Amino acid sequence: MKSHLLASAALGAVLLGWSGAALAADVAADAAVIEEIVVFGRGEARQVQTVSGEDIKLEVAGASPLKLVDKLPNVNLQSADALGGHEWSARVSIRGFDRNRLGFTLDGVPLGDMTYGNHNGLHISRAIAGENVGEVRVTQGAGALGVASANDLGGALEFKSRDPGAELGGLAVAGFGSDDTLRGFLRLESGELATGARAYLSYDYSTTDKWKGPAPQRHEHINFKAVQPLGKGSLSGWLNWSKRRETDYQDMSLEMIKRLGRNWDNYLPNYALAIQVAEIAHNRGDASPAGRFPSFGTVYPGKITSPDDAYYDSTGLRDDVIGALNLDMPVTDALTVKLTGYGHQNEGGGQWVTPFVVSPNYGVAGATSNDAPLSIRTTEYEIERYGLIGSAILTLGDHEIEAGFWAEDNDFLQSRRFYGVSRTVFDRDTLKTARNPFRTDWEYDFDTKTRKFYLSETWRPTEALTLNLGFKSLSVENSAKTIIGPNKTGVIKAEDNFQPKLGVSYDLTDDSQLFAGYSENMRAFPSSGTSGPFSASQAGFEAIKNKLKPELSKTFEAGWRYKTPTFQGVAAVYYVSFENRLFSVSQGSAIQGNPSALSNVGGVTAKGFEAVGEWNFTEDWSLFASYAYNDSTYDDDTRNGDGVVIARTGGKTTVDTPENLFKTELGYDNGALYGRMSLSYVSKRFFSYENDVNVPSHTVADLAVGYRFSGSPLLEGLEVQFNVANLFDEDYVATIDSNGFGIRGDNQTLQVAAPRQMFVTVRKAF
Repeated sequence: MKSHLLASAALGAVLLGWSGAALAADVAADAAVIEEIVVFGRGEARQVQTVSGEDIKLEVAGASPLKLVDKLPNVNLQSADALGGHEWSARVSIRGFDRNRLGFTLDGVPLGDMTYGNHNGLHISRAIAGENVGEVRVTQGAGALGVASANDLGGALEFKSRDPGAELGGLAVAGFGSDDTLRGFLRLESGELATGARAYLSYDYSTTDKWKGPAPQRHEHINFKAVQPLGKGSLSGWLNWSKRRETDYQDMSLEMIKRLGRNWDNYLPNYALAIQVAEIAHNRGDASPAGRFPSFGTVYPGKITSPDDAYYDSTGLRDDVIGALNLDMPVTDALTVKLTGYGHQNEGGGQWVTPFVVSPNYGVAGATSNDAPLSIRTTEYEIERYGLIGSAILTLGDHEIEAGFWAEDNDFLQSRRFYGVSRTVFDRDTLKTARNPFRTDWEYDFDTKTRKFYLSETWRPTEALTLNLGFKSLSVENSAKTIIGPNKTGVIKAEDNFQPKLGVSYDLTDDSQLFAGYSENMRAFPSSGTSGPFSASQAGFEAIKNKLKPELSKTFEAGWRYKTPTFQGVAAVYYVSFENRLFSVSQGSAIQGNPSALSNVGGVTAKGFEAVGEWNFTEDWSLFASYAYNDSTYDDDTRNGDGVVIARTGGKTTVDTPENLFKTELGYDNGALYGRMSLSYVSKRFFSYENDVNVPSHTVADLAVGYRFSGSPLLEGLEVQFNVANLFDEDYVATIDSNGFGIRGDNQTLQVAAPRQMFVTVRKAF
């Protein structure tokens, strides 16, 4: 591992020696101008990078669009799978802000907070196929005023779909590899029609086994997009469908990894063992009711010590349809109007086979169905949301004034149900939606109304100086209504009518630019029975609804950008004051479904440094590296409602916040042969608020090598690519909050990363 880290440090030292890069201009005088796969925010008054969707071609076919941003400074992407899309374990954070506190959009349409049980959107891996991503814009500090998000405290990821091509044709992709991975993708392009309209339609299907265990992961997309020019403007629309059937990996703790090994997972397909463990749990009193089959005894088999060590199976099912209609129209030479209407419908749920609730005929003499000492527990979701986004941009000489709004109504239905299973044979398919529950614990209907307005001005008093100033007003009202179960009824509102944003950029030379910015942001409360204020009991909600304040962040950042024909880079510093930070402290294992305890850990202060650069040091070779240092600590101890300290968090490092992140890539491309070697170093991360447990640092390497054929019509557009993920087979913990964070001590909330895996991808453009 040390050798991997030293190699990456050596590459980074070469790249980040910026003066050396400038001197190398003579050496690379005949090199091609940088192909800007990554653009470092020229002209922006804050830290921004834009990554071309072309970069995803170097990833494994079917990789999550999140893979595009993993190499950027202070971005930390972790997942139990090599593709980065396994939703139960996929986590992305920026400067220590987790996915719940980042903004995500696709063509301006909000995707919500990207949690597993998302109440207001969907994961980007479901929203669009990777091959159809045109670019992604990452803002590390705070998103632009117009970003349609109510939770972008710490930054925003704005994905943009590719436009249809002007030529009739298409793209076919086939992939296969480790763990029976198979994927096919086909996109057909209409080319430019008589009216100037262009469109494409794509379909893809992927299936793979988990890297441990035989359970399948399946995913389908249908993506459609059309663009019709209207004079100098355009009317465009898109409609995306997704079907996800994903089997989850077992949550682990450090103790479990040591006792059971990294390859430990759920019992599937060994149903007899799952029944045995459940019976023993009931006999021991580790699960209720009391055991009715004492012949199973009270001693767990092998190294098993708890019914939470594994379950028979767990899956995530999601069906989504999302679409939008966009009008972009210059009214005059000085005024442009943009309008987007969108809608999204979702059905799905998470299914766990739980030993903590038995099937209804358990222990009944002569029963032959629904008689197991376990059952299927589900959390079921339905989303129906519609919204409108609009803006107008007026240019008056050196001044550009923009005003805009966002309005969304979101109806979210959430329920907890249980389904019976047979004792002798597992007679349900967990990759299909369960039917005929024997018990419904609760069902709630949440309504969220979001209203946002913003106003900004960009003023260029000189050719070198640009000033930005503006503000946004955000109001989000959450209401809950009980259909079945313990009462959860009420209304809570998060509102801040003045969140300012100020910025300045100054061109020192044509190649060099300084920038600085300040922004304030608010995160709305989530509308959910399993997180946020409505996760409390009715009495608990009544006690906090008039006291609970929304989370706020104040971000200052400043930096320097530098660009020549062969090199571009940026270095920045930042300071963030985070107020009213709320945590839902985990209460036992996730499968038990205990209500979360909403805790306020006071303030958080984060400060750090980040640098990123790309150097095309010859016509064929390039080097990319990013480094980030983050010092993020809690300002206060955690207290309960009575003011009693329940966790000594003051001065402790925030959970899941690595102090050091280093990424580097060495690339080669001569037009035919191409490849990329990448290294990623992540320092240790704490997964308890009191910092008494952590996972160690890790360094992971990936390799991609490909060849583009040419010479005949059959070979033109054909390429073959070979990928190795986790090249040196690093054994490490990836995700560290699959079951939330505990106050102290070990916690069953870890996901072990995939070992080395190999894949082959064949592409043919036509």
